[in-house]
Amino acid sequence: MKISLQATVVIGTIFCVASLAVAVTAFASLGDIHDPAQAADAKGYAFFWAFLACVSACTATAAWWLARSARRRDGA
Repeated sequence: MKISLQATVVIGTIFCVASLAVAVTAFASLGDIHDPAQAADAKGYAFFWAFLACVSACTATAAWWLARSARRRDGA
C-alpha cells in the first residue's frame, strides 16, 4: 500500500499526539498506585507509549523533510 508523504506527515502527527496523550495520562496516574510491582508495570506502559510517540514524531518529521526537499528539487 502506498501512502503519500503528506498523508504520512498527517497520520504520524495524529498518532504522535494520541500516543503522547496516553503516555502523559499514564505518567500522571503513577502517584495513585501503591503496589510497587504494579507501579513498575505502569511505568513501563507509560514509557512504551512515550517511545511510540517519539517514533511517530521522527517518522512524520522525516516525511515532512523529504516532501520539502522534493519540492525544492522540483523547483516548486
